[in-house]
Amino acid sequence: MKCVSLMDKRKFEITEMEEPKADNNNVLIEVKKSGICGSDIHYWDAGDPKGLILGHEYSGVVIDPGNRTDLKVGDRVTALPISPCGKCPSCLTGNPQYCRETWTYATGLSLTNPGALAPKMKIRSDMVLKLPDNVSFEEGAMVEPVAVGLHAVHLADIKVGEKVLVIGAGIIGLISAMFAKKEGASFVAISETNLSRGKKAIDLGVADKYYDASDPELVKQVMSDTVNGFDTVIECCGNSAAVSSALMMTRPGGQIILVGVSLGPVTIPTVVGVMNELTIKGAIAYTKDEFKTCIDLISNKHIDVMKFVDDIVSLEEVQTSYERLTSGKDSAVKILVDPNK
Repeated sequence: MKCVSLMDKRKFEITEMEEPKADNNNVLIEVKKSGICGSDIHYWDAGDPKGLILGHEYSGVVIDPGNRTDLKVGDRVTALPISPCGKCPSCLTGNPQYCRETWTYATGLSLTNPGALAPKMKIRSDMVLKLPDNVSFEEGAMVEPVAVGLHAVHLADIKVGEKVLVIGAGIIGLISAMFAKKEGASFVAISETNLSRGKKAIDLGVADKYYDASDPELVKQVMSDTVNGFDTVIECCGNSAAVSSALMMTRPGGQIILVGVSLGPVTIPTVVGVMNELTIKGAIAYTKDEFKTCIDLISNKHIDVMKFVDDIVSLEEVQTSYERLTSGKDSAVKILVDPNK
């Protein structure tokens, strides 16, 4: 069957792969929609590992339920793409995101488990979750990134009336801002170098103000608006400039939630964190309960995730979609892929 494979730095190709087969264990699905994630872009930038079939945000229809007696052919599903061991202290306390094996065989992030940039895929059965009938396939493919944003805001434990800054107006940044508002933050701002994305955050109603991250007067402007800096800064870029600016714009005694991922070293002025006694927390993925919560939030219409979706493309359009998302000028933050388009 046709699929999209990573072939080199910033280069995808349409290739052929063998169709996954039922094995009485894993769940086999027909992919309906797959999302392009920021972490996918890291792999695309690096061009490694070659042959990787990305796609860890997805929805689909069950072709074979494997060992899941509660599933049947035709059921509409999504799934956590992770591969926790299920036995370590992290897994046993409901935190599979800490498990050392969580990303080893992750769907769409490892060569052993091809992702959703293909018409069919095989998924670890205990990670599969049913979708309510009123949740579309497009919404189902959005559950994974929404869960990432929810987890970050849960870690932040935002109090009513607090001031929150989100650095980076990609999909995780926008969703984090959305949840910060829902938690009662009185002022939510977005810092972003891409003017189109920054303005979009305001238009979508998830942020009260947009700051140009490239403005040399940024810190001065923030201090003028907040008096002492933000109570919480959620950093969703992962580079040295973004993390450093987070340190500079957090009030003394405040906190920074690191969501952005860097595959290389990040250099920051730690003296700022020391002198201001800042709390810095890392945020990775989500718990299974948070994933389920996001399905419920979408089903009950408590959140609208479709307002973040900019386009739905075919497998042949994946390469240009990645170029669009990394142009630094386009307002697009979330592009879904339909492998059957």
